[in-house]
Amino acid sequence: MTHHSPSRLGKLRLVAAAMLLMAVAACATPFKADVSRFQSQLPAPSGQSFAIVADDPKLSGGLEFAQYASLVRDRMAKLGYTPVEDPARATLIVRFDYGVDGGRERVRSTSIGNSYWGPWGGYGGFGRFGRGRFGGWGGFGSPWRYGFYDPFFDGGGVQSYTIYTSGISMKIDRTADGQRLFEGKSEAVSTSNRLQYLVPNLVEAMFTGFPGNSGETARITVAPEKK
Repeated sequence: MTHHSPSRLGKLRLVAAAMLLMAVAACATPFKADVSRFQSQLPAPSGQSFAIVADDPKLSGGLEFAQYASLVRDRMAKLGYTPVEDPARATLIVRFDYGVDGGRERVRSTSIGNSYWGPWGGYGGFGRFGRGRFGGWGGFGSPWRYGFYDPFFDGGGVQSYTIYTSGISMKIDRTADGQRLFEGKSEAVSTSNRLQYLVPNLVEAMFTGFPGNSGETARITVAPEKK
C-alpha cells in the first residue's frame, strides 16, 4: 500500500485547487461591447491639447465623474494628446458621459429542436436609462436586439436573471470654431450593473483601435468581471 507524505498531499490539493480556479475562470463570460465611432478631420496628436468636460452638466464637478474621466484622460494622453485642466486653454474639448439602466428580468427556456427565442427581443436600447440622454443607443444595429447568442444562457432548462444595458459616449470638438471632430458610443449588455466595472471596460472598448473607421460598428471583447 502506498502512503503519501503530508507535504505531497498538500501539493496535490494545491494543484487541484488551482485547476478548479482555472476552470471557473474559463467559464467566465467575456465583456462584449458594441462600439460605434464617427470622425471628421480628427487631428494628429502632436501639438494638440485637450480638456474633458461632462456632457451632462449634472455630472460636472462630481467625484465619480472625475474618476471615470481620468480613464479617458489617460487613454488620450497615451495617444499623444496633451491634457490640460482649463478648457479655455485646450485645442480640443472632450465631452464624456456614462450610465447604466435599471435592468430587465429575462426568463429563458429551450423549445422543440433545441432552439430558443432571442433574449433581447423588444430591447429598446440605452435610451431607457434615467432621463434618456443616451436616446439612440439601441439604434445602430446592435445584435442584442435580434436574438443574438445569449452568453448568459447554457441552453439547459429554464433560467431567470437580470440584464443591464450600460454605455458611454465621447465627443471631441475643436475649441477654435466648435466643429465636431469625433463622436463615439460604446454599449454593452451584461449581468453586472456596477459602474466601477462597466465604465473602465467601456472606455477600453472605445479606445481599442481608436479612432476606428468612421461609421463602422465594431464588437470589442475585453476581460470578464472578477468575482
